[in-house]
Amino acid sequence: MQPEYTYRSATADEWDQISTILSEAFNEDMSDEWSAMERGVFEPERTVLAETGGEIVGHSSAFTRDLIVPGGSVPASHVTMVGVSSLHRRRGLLRSMITRLHDDAIRRGEPIAALWASEARIYQRFGYGQAASRLSIDLNKNEATLRPESLLPPVGTVRRIPADDVDTFLKVYDRALAERTGFSSRNEAWWTYVLSDLKESRGGATALRAVVHDGPDGPDAYMLFRVKSEWGVTPSGTVQIRELVATTPEGYQAMWQQALAVDLTRTVYLRFGSLDEPVLYLVDEVRALEPKVTDSLWVRILSVPDALSARRYAAPVDVVLDVTDRDIPSNARRWRLVGGPDASSCTPTDAPADLRLDISALGAAYLGGTTLAALAAGGRVTELTGGALARATAGFRWHREPAATEVF
Repeated sequence: MQPEYTYRSATADEWDQISTILSEAFNEDMSDEWSAMERGVFEPERTVLAETGGEIVGHSSAFTRDLIVPGGSVPASHVTMVGVSSLHRRRGLLRSMITRLHDDAIRRGEPIAALWASEARIYQRFGYGQAASRLSIDLNKNEATLRPESLLPPVGTVRRIPADDVDTFLKVYDRALAERTGFSSRNEAWWTYVLSDLKESRGGATALRAVVHDGPDGPDAYMLFRVKSEWGVTPSGTVQIRELVATTPEGYQAMWQQALAVDLTRTVYLRFGSLDEPVLYLVDEVRALEPKVTDSLWVRILSVPDALSARRYAAPVDVVLDVTDRDIPSNARRWRLVGGPDASSCTPTDAPADLRLDISALGAAYLGGTTLAALAAGGRVTELTGGALARATAGFRWHREPAATEVF
Protein backbone atom coordinates (compact mmCIF):
# COMPACT_ATOMS: atom_id res chain seq x y z
CA MET A 1 0.00 0.00 0.00
CA GLN A 2 1.27 3.48 -0.91
CA PRO A 3 2.21 5.58 2.12
CA GLU A 4 0.46 8.91 2.67
CA TYR A 5 2.61 12.04 2.55
CA THR A 6 2.14 15.37 4.26
CA TYR A 7 3.98 18.62 3.62
CA ARG A 8 4.99 21.41 5.94
CA SER A 9 7.60 24.10 6.58
CA ALA A 10 10.78 23.23 8.44
CA THR A 11 12.00 24.54 11.75
CA ALA A 12 15.52 25.70 12.52
CA ASP A 13 16.23 22.79 14.86
CA GLU A 14 15.54 20.24 12.09
CA TRP A 15 18.68 21.10 10.18
CA ASP A 16 20.56 17.95 11.21
CA GLN A 17 17.82 15.72 9.78
CA ILE A 18 17.70 17.79 6.61
CA SER A 19 21.47 17.62 6.15
CA THR A 20 21.25 13.83 6.39
CA ILE A 21 18.75 13.79 3.50
CA LEU A 22 21.00 16.07 1.47
CA SER A 23 24.00 13.82 2.08
CA GLU A 24 22.00 10.85 0.80
CA ALA A 25 20.60 12.73 -2.19
CA PHE A 26 23.97 14.05 -3.38
CA ASN A 27 26.04 11.03 -2.34
CA GLU A 28 28.35 13.08 -0.12
CA ASP A 29 29.10 12.81 3.58
CA MET A 30 28.63 16.19 5.24
CA SER A 31 31.15 16.94 7.97
CA ASP A 32 30.22 18.99 11.04
CA GLU A 33 32.10 21.97 9.58
CA TRP A 34 30.38 21.64 6.21
CA SER A 35 26.99 21.29 7.88
CA ALA A 36 27.59 24.42 9.96
CA MET A 37 28.56 26.37 6.81
CA GLU A 38 25.37 25.31 4.99
CA ARG A 39 23.27 26.02 8.05
CA GLY A 40 24.44 29.63 7.96
CA VAL A 41 22.34 30.34 4.84
CA PHE A 42 19.52 27.86 5.54
CA GLU A 43 16.06 29.49 5.61
CA PRO A 44 13.70 27.11 7.45
CA GLU A 45 10.62 29.22 6.73
CA ARG A 46 11.29 28.76 3.00
CA THR A 47 11.87 25.03 3.30
CA VAL A 48 9.27 22.42 2.36
CA LEU A 49 9.48 19.01 4.04
CA ALA A 50 7.71 15.86 2.90
CA GLU A 51 6.86 13.39 5.69
CA THR A 52 5.35 9.97 6.10
CA GLY A 53 4.91 8.09 9.35
CA GLY A 54 6.67 10.91 11.20
CA GLU A 55 9.80 10.56 9.07
CA ILE A 56 11.18 13.33 6.81
CA VAL A 57 11.64 11.76 3.37
CA GLY A 58 11.90 14.81 1.09
CA HIS A 59 13.21 18.33 1.24
CA SER A 60 13.37 21.44 -0.92
CA SER A 61 14.22 25.01 -0.09
CA ALA A 62 14.83 28.50 -1.44
CA PHE A 63 17.07 31.45 -0.63
CA THR A 64 15.80 35.03 -0.48
CA ARG A 65 18.04 36.98 -2.86
CA ASP A 66 17.76 39.42 -5.74
CA LEU A 67 18.87 38.43 -9.24
CA ILE A 68 20.30 40.91 -11.72
CA VAL A 69 18.35 40.91 -14.98
CA PRO A 70 18.80 43.05 -18.11
CA GLY A 71 18.51 46.65 -16.98
CA GLY A 72 17.52 45.96 -13.37
CA SER A 73 17.04 43.41 -10.62
CA VAL A 74 14.17 41.31 -9.33
CA PRO A 75 13.51 39.45 -6.10
CA ALA A 76 14.00 35.84 -7.10
CA SER A 77 13.36 32.53 -5.40
CA HIS A 78 16.78 30.83 -5.48
CA VAL A 79 15.68 27.19 -5.39
CA THR A 80 18.13 24.84 -3.68
CA MET A 81 18.70 21.85 -1.39
CA VAL A 82 16.30 19.58 -3.25
CA GLY A 83 16.31 15.91 -2.36
CA VAL A 84 14.01 12.90 -2.02
CA SER A 85 14.87 9.70 -0.18
CA SER A 86 15.69 6.87 -2.61
CA LEU A 87 13.01 4.78 -0.85
CA HIS A 88 10.30 7.26 -1.84
CA ARG A 89 11.05 8.19 -5.45
CA ARG A 90 8.52 8.23 -8.31
CA ARG A 91 5.64 9.15 -6.00
CA GLY A 92 5.13 12.82 -6.84
CA LEU A 93 7.02 14.25 -3.86
CA LEU A 94 9.27 16.48 -5.94
CA ARG A 95 6.40 18.01 -7.90
CA SER A 96 4.44 18.64 -4.70
CA MET A 97 7.40 20.33 -3.03
CA ILE A 98 8.32 22.46 -6.07
CA THR A 99 4.69 23.55 -6.44
CA ARG A 100 4.68 24.69 -2.81
CA LEU A 101 7.96 26.55 -3.27
CA HIS A 102 6.56 28.34 -6.32
CA ASP A 103 3.31 29.22 -4.54
CA ASP A 104 5.29 30.66 -1.62
CA ALA A 105 7.49 32.70 -3.98
CA ILE A 106 4.42 34.17 -5.69
CA ARG A 107 3.00 35.16 -2.29
CA ARG A 108 6.30 36.86 -1.52
CA GLY A 109 6.16 38.89 -4.73
CA GLU A 110 9.00 37.06 -6.48
CA PRO A 111 8.22 37.00 -10.23
CA ILE A 112 10.89 34.40 -11.08
CA ALA A 113 12.60 31.36 -9.62
CA ALA A 114 16.15 30.33 -10.51
CA LEU A 115 18.30 27.29 -9.83
CA TRP A 116 21.33 25.22 -10.80
CA ALA A 117 20.09 21.87 -12.03
CA SER A 118 21.64 18.65 -10.77
CA GLU A 119 20.07 17.09 -13.87
CA ALA A 120 18.63 19.37 -16.54
CA ARG A 121 15.84 16.98 -17.54
CA ILE A 122 14.31 17.17 -14.07
CA TYR A 123 13.45 20.85 -13.91
CA GLN A 124 12.22 21.35 -17.44
CA ARG A 125 9.16 19.39 -16.29
CA PHE A 126 8.38 22.26 -13.92
CA GLY A 127 8.70 25.09 -16.47
CA TYR A 128 12.39 25.99 -16.11
CA GLY A 129 14.39 27.08 -19.15
CA GLN A 130 18.15 27.26 -19.60
CA ALA A 131 18.74 30.99 -19.26
CA ALA A 132 22.53 31.16 -18.92
CA SER A 133 25.59 29.13 -19.80
CA ARG A 134 28.89 28.69 -18.01
CA LEU A 135 32.29 28.74 -19.69
CA SER A 136 35.16 26.96 -17.95
CA ILE A 137 38.74 27.69 -18.99
CA ASP A 138 41.92 25.61 -18.58
CA LEU A 139 44.61 27.98 -19.80
CA ASN A 140 47.89 26.27 -20.72
CA LYS A 141 50.60 28.84 -19.96
CA ASN A 142 53.05 27.10 -22.29
CA GLU A 143 50.70 27.50 -25.25
CA ALA A 144 49.06 30.91 -24.72
CA THR A 145 50.17 34.35 -23.60
CA LEU A 146 48.41 37.69 -23.33
CA ARG A 147 48.69 39.69 -26.55
CA PRO A 148 50.92 42.73 -25.85
CA GLU A 149 48.91 44.86 -28.28
CA SER A 150 45.71 44.10 -26.30
CA LEU A 151 47.10 45.13 -22.92
CA LEU A 152 46.04 48.53 -21.63
CA PRO A 153 48.49 50.91 -19.97
CA PRO A 154 48.55 50.20 -16.21
CA VAL A 155 46.56 52.75 -14.21
CA GLY A 156 46.70 51.22 -10.75
CA THR A 157 48.38 48.70 -8.49
CA VAL A 158 47.75 45.12 -7.42
CA ARG A 159 48.03 44.13 -3.78
CA ARG A 160 47.45 41.00 -1.79
CA ILE A 161 44.66 41.13 0.79
CA PRO A 162 43.27 38.65 3.33
CA ALA A 163 40.80 36.21 1.80
CA ASP A 164 38.14 37.33 4.28
CA ASP A 165 38.39 41.07 3.51
CA VAL A 166 34.68 41.46 2.85
CA ASP A 167 34.77 45.26 2.88
CA THR A 168 37.13 45.34 -0.10
CA PHE A 169 35.24 42.65 -2.01
CA LEU A 170 31.97 44.51 -1.42
CA LYS A 171 33.29 47.68 -3.03
CA VAL A 172 33.92 45.78 -6.25
CA TYR A 173 31.06 43.29 -6.17
CA ASP A 174 28.36 45.87 -5.51
CA ARG A 175 29.58 47.98 -8.44
CA ALA A 176 29.62 44.93 -10.69
CA LEU A 177 26.23 43.81 -9.39
CA ALA A 178 24.47 46.78 -10.94
CA GLU A 179 25.57 45.73 -14.43
CA ARG A 180 26.12 41.98 -14.51
CA THR A 181 23.08 39.95 -15.48
CA GLY A 182 22.98 36.64 -13.62
CA PHE A 183 24.73 37.83 -10.44
CA SER A 184 22.85 37.46 -7.16
CA SER A 185 22.79 39.83 -4.20
CA ARG A 186 24.81 38.87 -1.12
CA ASN A 187 24.08 39.75 2.49
CA GLU A 188 26.47 39.16 5.39
CA ALA A 189 25.49 35.51 5.71
CA TRP A 190 26.16 34.94 2.03
CA TRP A 191 29.58 36.55 2.15
CA THR A 192 30.45 34.30 5.09
CA TYR A 193 29.30 31.31 3.06
CA VAL A 194 31.15 32.29 -0.13
CA LEU A 195 34.39 32.93 1.76
CA SER A 196 34.22 29.78 3.86
CA ASP A 197 37.46 27.91 3.38
CA LEU A 198 37.00 24.38 4.66
CA LYS A 199 40.08 22.23 4.22
CA GLU A 200 37.97 19.36 2.90
CA SER A 201 36.76 21.52 0.00
CA ARG A 202 40.26 22.45 -1.22
CA GLY A 203 40.95 19.21 -3.10
CA GLY A 204 44.60 19.29 -2.11
CA ALA A 205 45.06 22.96 -3.03
CA THR A 206 46.08 25.83 -0.78
CA ALA A 207 43.80 27.93 1.36
CA LEU A 208 42.03 30.77 -0.44
CA ARG A 209 44.23 33.68 -1.49
CA ALA A 210 43.11 37.08 -2.70
CA VAL A 211 44.43 40.02 -4.67
CA VAL A 212 42.79 43.33 -5.53
CA HIS A 213 43.46 45.97 -8.16
CA ASP A 214 43.26 49.58 -7.02
CA GLY A 215 42.39 51.94 -9.85
CA PRO A 216 42.07 55.75 -9.80
CA ASP A 217 38.68 55.47 -8.07
CA GLY A 218 39.62 52.73 -5.61
CA PRO A 219 39.28 48.94 -5.83
CA ASP A 220 37.90 47.91 -9.23
CA ALA A 221 38.76 44.18 -9.42
CA TYR A 222 39.51 41.26 -7.15
CA MET A 223 40.43 37.63 -7.55
CA LEU A 224 39.92 34.77 -5.08
CA PHE A 225 42.06 31.76 -5.93
CA ARG A 226 43.90 28.67 -4.74
CA VAL A 227 47.08 27.05 -6.01
CA LYS A 228 47.43 23.30 -6.37
CA SER A 229 51.01 22.11 -6.44
CA GLU A 230 52.00 19.32 -8.84
CA TRP A 231 55.45 18.06 -9.75
CA GLY A 232 56.76 15.88 -12.54
CA VAL A 233 60.09 16.43 -14.21
CA THR A 234 59.23 20.10 -13.87
CA PRO A 235 56.66 21.91 -11.69
CA SER A 236 53.17 21.86 -13.19
CA GLY A 237 50.87 23.44 -10.63
CA THR A 238 47.46 24.98 -11.28
CA VAL A 239 46.02 28.35 -10.29
CA GLN A 240 42.35 27.72 -9.51
CA ILE A 241 40.36 30.94 -9.81
CA ARG A 242 37.41 30.75 -7.44
CA GLU A 243 36.02 34.18 -8.31
CA LEU A 244 37.19 37.00 -10.53
CA VAL A 245 35.08 40.16 -10.48
CA ALA A 246 36.12 43.33 -12.29
CA THR A 247 34.43 46.62 -13.08
CA THR A 248 37.11 48.02 -15.43
CA PRO A 249 39.09 46.47 -18.31
CA GLU A 250 42.33 47.52 -16.59
CA GLY A 251 41.36 45.69 -13.41
CA TYR A 252 40.32 42.58 -15.32
CA GLN A 253 43.60 42.42 -17.21
CA ALA A 254 45.59 42.98 -14.03
CA MET A 255 43.90 39.98 -12.40
CA TRP A 256 44.78 37.72 -15.30
CA GLN A 257 48.35 38.99 -15.34
CA GLN A 258 48.58 38.12 -11.66
CA ALA A 259 47.12 34.64 -12.22
CA LEU A 260 49.64 33.95 -14.97
CA ALA A 261 52.52 35.21 -12.82
CA VAL A 262 52.18 32.64 -10.02
CA ASP A 263 55.43 30.69 -9.86
CA LEU A 264 55.68 26.92 -10.36
CA THR A 265 52.36 26.70 -12.20
CA ARG A 266 51.54 25.77 -15.79
CA THR A 267 47.74 26.04 -15.85
CA VAL A 268 45.13 28.61 -14.86
CA TYR A 269 41.64 27.21 -14.31
CA LEU A 270 38.54 29.42 -14.26
CA ARG A 271 35.37 27.57 -13.37
CA PHE A 272 32.76 30.34 -13.57
CA GLY A 273 33.37 32.18 -16.83
CA SER A 274 30.81 33.72 -19.17
CA LEU A 275 30.35 33.07 -22.87
CA ASP A 276 31.79 36.53 -23.56
CA GLU A 277 34.69 36.18 -21.11
CA PRO A 278 37.21 38.88 -22.18
CA VAL A 279 40.25 36.61 -21.79
CA LEU A 280 39.05 34.81 -24.93
CA TYR A 281 40.15 37.91 -26.83
CA LEU A 282 43.25 38.70 -24.77
CA VAL A 283 45.29 35.60 -25.56
CA ASP A 284 47.22 34.79 -28.70
CA GLU A 285 46.00 31.17 -28.88
CA VAL A 286 42.38 30.70 -27.89
CA ARG A 287 42.55 26.91 -28.27
CA ALA A 288 45.03 26.79 -25.41
CA LEU A 289 42.23 27.93 -23.11
CA GLU A 290 40.41 24.63 -23.73
CA PRO A 291 37.03 26.38 -23.28
CA LYS A 292 34.11 24.17 -22.29
CA VAL A 293 30.47 25.26 -22.20
CA THR A 294 27.71 23.88 -20.02
CA ASP A 295 24.49 25.18 -18.48
CA SER A 296 24.35 27.37 -15.37
CA LEU A 297 21.19 29.25 -14.36
CA TRP A 298 17.76 27.86 -15.15
CA VAL A 299 14.86 30.33 -14.82
CA ARG A 300 11.17 29.75 -14.18
CA ILE A 301 8.79 32.66 -14.84
CA LEU A 302 6.26 32.71 -11.99
CA SER A 303 4.46 35.92 -13.03
CA VAL A 304 4.69 36.83 -16.71
CA PRO A 305 3.62 40.50 -16.40
CA ASP A 306 5.80 41.23 -13.38
CA ALA A 307 8.85 39.43 -14.76
CA LEU A 308 8.74 40.97 -18.24
CA SER A 309 8.02 44.45 -16.88
CA ALA A 310 10.96 44.24 -14.48
CA ARG A 311 13.63 43.92 -17.16
CA ARG A 312 14.66 46.23 -20.00
CA TYR A 313 15.11 45.48 -23.70
CA ALA A 314 18.11 46.20 -25.92
CA ALA A 315 15.94 47.33 -28.84
CA PRO A 316 12.33 48.56 -29.04
CA VAL A 317 9.89 45.69 -28.85
CA ASP A 318 6.11 45.62 -29.25
CA VAL A 319 4.94 42.04 -29.46
CA VAL A 320 1.98 39.90 -28.42
CA LEU A 321 3.06 36.64 -26.79
CA ASP A 322 0.75 33.65 -26.53
CA VAL A 323 2.14 31.85 -23.47
CA THR A 324 1.23 28.33 -22.36
CA ASP A 325 1.79 27.25 -18.75
CA ARG A 326 0.20 24.06 -17.44
CA ASP A 327 1.18 24.68 -13.79
CA ILE A 328 0.37 28.39 -13.25
CA PRO A 329 -2.90 29.12 -15.11
CA SER A 330 -2.66 32.90 -14.58
CA ASN A 331 0.33 32.96 -16.96
CA ALA A 332 -1.43 31.04 -19.73
CA ARG A 333 -2.86 33.69 -22.02
CA ARG A 334 -1.82 36.39 -24.49
CA TRP A 335 0.35 39.26 -23.26
CA ARG A 336 1.34 42.47 -24.99
CA LEU A 337 4.94 43.36 -24.24
CA VAL A 338 6.07 46.91 -25.01
CA GLY A 339 9.60 47.79 -24.02
CA GLY A 340 12.97 49.30 -24.74
CA PRO A 341 16.17 50.33 -22.97
CA ASP A 342 14.42 52.71 -20.55
CA ALA A 343 10.96 51.31 -19.75
CA SER A 344 8.71 48.32 -20.31
CA SER A 345 5.19 47.07 -19.67
CA CYS A 346 3.42 43.74 -20.03
CA THR A 347 -0.36 43.61 -20.00
CA PRO A 348 -3.10 41.09 -20.87
CA THR A 349 -4.54 41.42 -24.35
CA ASP A 350 -7.04 39.80 -26.69
CA ALA A 351 -5.10 40.96 -29.76
CA PRO A 352 -3.82 38.30 -32.19
CA ALA A 353 -0.54 36.72 -31.10
CA ASP A 354 2.77 37.38 -32.86
CA LEU A 355 4.68 34.56 -31.14
CA ARG A 356 3.55 31.39 -29.37
CA LEU A 357 5.79 29.81 -26.74
CA ASP A 358 5.79 27.72 -23.59
CA ILE A 359 6.70 29.21 -20.21
CA SER A 360 10.02 27.32 -20.18
CA ALA A 361 11.07 28.93 -23.47
CA LEU A 362 10.20 32.34 -22.04
CA GLY A 363 12.34 31.57 -18.98
CA ALA A 364 15.22 30.53 -21.23
CA ALA A 365 15.10 33.87 -23.08
CA TYR A 366 14.57 35.97 -19.96
CA LEU A 367 18.18 36.86 -19.12
CA GLY A 368 19.12 37.62 -22.73
CA GLY A 369 21.48 34.69 -23.12
CA THR A 370 19.31 32.22 -25.03
CA THR A 371 17.82 33.80 -28.14
CA LEU A 372 14.21 33.49 -29.19
CA ALA A 373 15.45 32.79 -32.73
CA ALA A 374 17.47 29.80 -31.51
CA LEU A 375 14.50 28.54 -29.52
CA ALA A 376 12.32 28.88 -32.62
CA ALA A 377 14.84 26.88 -34.64
CA GLY A 378 14.60 24.20 -31.96
CA GLY A 379 10.81 24.09 -32.20
CA ARG A 380 10.24 25.91 -28.90
CA VAL A 381 8.84 29.19 -30.31
CA THR A 382 6.37 29.61 -33.17
CA GLU A 383 6.28 32.81 -35.24
CA LEU A 384 2.73 33.79 -36.12
CA THR A 385 3.43 37.26 -37.58
CA GLY A 386 6.18 37.73 -40.13
CA GLY A 387 9.16 39.68 -38.76
CA ALA A 388 8.02 39.43 -35.15
CA LEU A 389 10.64 36.83 -34.25
CA ALA A 390 13.58 38.92 -35.47
CA ARG A 391 12.36 42.04 -33.68
CA ALA A 392 11.65 40.24 -30.43
CA THR A 393 14.99 38.44 -30.57
CA ALA A 394 16.83 41.75 -30.88
CA GLY A 395 14.84 43.21 -27.99
CA PHE A 396 15.37 40.32 -25.57
CA ARG A 397 19.15 40.24 -26.12
CA TRP A 398 21.49 42.29 -23.90
CA HIS A 399 24.93 43.83 -24.34
CA ARG A 400 26.62 41.25 -22.06
CA GLU A 401 26.02 37.54 -21.71
CA PRO A 402 24.45 36.50 -18.40
CA ALA A 403 26.96 35.09 -15.95
CA ALA A 404 26.61 33.42 -12.56
CA THR A 405 29.66 33.44 -10.34
CA GLU A 406 28.51 30.88 -7.74
CA VAL A 407 26.40 27.75 -7.30
CA PHE A 408 23.66 28.15 -4.71
